[in-house]
Amino acid sequence: MQNVGAMREAGAANGLTERQGAVLEQALRLLVDGGEKALTTAGVARAANCSKESLYKWFGDREGLISAMIAFQASKVRTLDVSAAKLDGGSLRVHLVAFAKDLLDVLAGDVSLALNRLAIGQASREGSKLGHMLQERGRRQIGRRAGALLEAGRKAGLLAFDNADEAYGALYGLVVSDWHLRMLLGEEPGSLKKDFSRRAERAVDAFLALYGAKR
Repeated sequence: MQNVGAMREAGAANGLTERQGAVLEQALRLLVDGGEKALTTAGVARAANCSKESLYKWFGDREGLISAMIAFQASKVRTLDVSAAKLDGGSLRVHLVAFAKDLLDVLAGDVSLALNRLAIGQASREGSKLGHMLQERGRRQIGRRAGALLEAGRKAGLLAFDNADEAYGALYGLVVSDWHLRMLLGEEPGSLKKDFSRRAERAVDAFLALYGAKR
């Protein structure tokens, strides 16, 4: 699981109190350990030592709880709010590598794998509700924050692109490649995780080769 500092940052990014973030962390752990059937309001309340009334007040129904869990998990991929005036080539690369490493760490974690597998399992029998939440509250939330960093790089004259969404899509593809699918299909993550730092750096260097402003 994430350390306390990362958990606090994720909670703050979503406007949550530390207590609410701790409850969501317990809910995520329930999902990993017990699967979808364990994710009940009664089970979460018991695991987090809070009342069901508090859960409903904070997150609404079960769907609202799951949506909050996804957003909370996505916020563990950190991006700093950096102005164009404070960026140079070196600092932009540092920020992008940090983002790429966080993205790899979060997607490779038990929680993200469990959420994605659950969405895949539900797609045929219940429509794509969970998959839609993962897109809206997960990947797109991460993309919006990363896009702000890319836009700052463009304003600083360090990046050149016409469409921020396409640029982010290229960065995401270079970072993630096919390894996430391999993990979802059950490949042992240990050997893959050992290469995350180098993978993040290689992906960012390839992105900068494609989108770095020619001076």
